[in-house]
Amino acid sequence: MDVLGNLAMGMGVALTPLNLGLCLIGALVGTMIGVLPGLGPIATIAMLLPLTFSLDATGALIMLAGIYYGAQYGGSTTAILVNMPGETSSVVTTLDGHQMARQGRAGAALGIAALGSFFAGCVATLAVAILGPILASVAKEFGAPEYFALMVLGLVGATVLASGSIVKAVAMIILGLLLGAVGSDIETGTPRMTFDIPQLADGINFTVLAIGLFGVAEIIRNLENPEERGVLGAKIRGLLPTWQDIKTSAAPVLRGTFLGSVLGILPGNGAVLAPYASYTLEKKIAREPQRFGRGAVEGVAGPEAANNAGAQTSFIPLLTLGIPPNPVMALMVGAMTIQGIIPGPQVMDTNPQLFWGMIASMWLGNAMLVVINLPMIGLWVRLLMVPYRLLYPAILLFCCIGVFTVNNSYVDVLGVAFFGLVGYGLTKFGFEPAPLMLAFVLGPLMEENLRRSLLISRGDPMVFLNRPISLGLLLVAAALLLLVVMPSVKKRRKEAFQE
Repeated sequence: MDVLGNLAMGMGVALTPLNLGLCLIGALVGTMIGVLPGLGPIATIAMLLPLTFSLDATGALIMLAGIYYGAQYGGSTTAILVNMPGETSSVVTTLDGHQMARQGRAGAALGIAALGSFFAGCVATLAVAILGPILASVAKEFGAPEYFALMVLGLVGATVLASGSIVKAVAMIILGLLLGAVGSDIETGTPRMTFDIPQLADGINFTVLAIGLFGVAEIIRNLENPEERGVLGAKIRGLLPTWQDIKTSAAPVLRGTFLGSVLGILPGNGAVLAPYASYTLEKKIAREPQRFGRGAVEGVAGPEAANNAGAQTSFIPLLTLGIPPNPVMALMVGAMTIQGIIPGPQVMDTNPQLFWGMIASMWLGNAMLVVINLPMIGLWVRLLMVPYRLLYPAILLFCCIGVFTVNNSYVDVLGVAFFGLVGYGLTKFGFEPAPLMLAFVLGPLMEENLRRSLLISRGDPMVFLNRPISLGLLLVAAALLLLVVMPSVKKRRKEAFQE
């Protein structure tokens, strides 16, 4: 009954005209970003962070969340119609979705993707509503050692689930921790690693780093690629799938929803891996696996459900533990911190309207996205025709204006340019910036909990091993690291990411 009462309160918050409008704006912008290849929710949320300063915390987070799960919907449109995934998580949808489109069944593919995403999003939001309070009550028993161990596990998870070299992922984690330590000492106020630059006295601005690494760097990378987009010329008809399509897709959608819901909670980037895991599962249990890659509707339904379920449940560790499981959630931590809210189990008690209002808005957002994606498909197809030479300069201008207005500082604009070049250089050499951002966000929190733990134990590091929960979390982190460096597991991991 408590959950139902809290959800009713959340609906009251989400249905206010302002929050309803912000939810619609987030869903629209997210869909647009998902449709346009080369842009993603990470870059977009980073760019829009300056706009959230003038909003209240609940409205800002409702809009940013709408952008995130809206991009998952929009990414499938580009994957099906253009064979170019608008999102990393929509790569799998190109395999069978575009084949269905070439066979004249683009409408059915889009319909199944939207309906499967809607179902998965609703179920995953219900999971957030049920599991959130349970995890938050458990987290209230955590002390500083447990939080430190949990953050170590989160960073190890980011390393294990990062594609590419483990050594490079660890290097990004260390670099992120170092960047997070720039500024004044949290206890003494002594400047550290500021190189006598006054602008670094308060540390590196989160917005500057995020927009540089994910916004500007992404644009530079996309400018390298030739502008090739072959939108289907035939008019899209029959957006409602047939009854046979629905019967064939029902079980894959259920399995994809379960897989995505579980993987979305995991630290690292489980939400991105969910559609890949779903596609692999459906292909292995199919009676005719040779149909996959040739227009199998299960190859669209399962991954799209997993994709959206993972996006929704990734909010669970953020809202209950204060631990971001992926880079987008790290940006959400930054948005909450900017609004003066410390993510964690106390949010449910100190700001229940934000917690339950955000959950209720997810249901409303999912309903909006079905309406936005199917009837407006013609508009999204026309949007694909916008030339990049017009799109990218406008985005860069918007980034610079947004960053400058935060502190009215030209140094921040130069910082965006600097980190944009750094982010571009990192990706050219095979380094992923996502673990860096996670470490940058978690670094100050880890340091604070480490110091607090050592103060409690009077400098005895055994405090982390004497407490059962922190010991268990550290053992899991150590086991993950040992497993991933084993030659056989390392080889299979590499093959899985290549596949």
